[in-house]
Amino acid sequence: IDFDLILENVKDLNVLAGEGISQIEHMPGGARLRQPEPLPLTLYQNGIVMFGGPFRPYEDPSTQQCLQDIMDGYFPSELQMRYPDGV
Repeated sequence: IDFDLILENVKDLNVLAGEGISQIEHMPGGARLRQPEPLPLTLYQNGIVMFGGPFRPYEDPSTQQCLQDIMDGYFPSELQMRYPDGV
């Protein structure tokens, strides 16, 4: 696992996802600016935790696919169900 590449690509993906850019949220009687919700990802020596969920060891095939997607410069494909309209 190339942690330097993962960190570099996560920074690039954060920019694509609109990090630091406010979005307009329409509300009854007006609107307000809102920051996109962050997606927490914690890297450990032997696995990851995403969304504060369960620990996922690097040996797990779904964890390997998630990290491979990031190393390839893409958002993890497992997020498609959670974000069907994209980032």
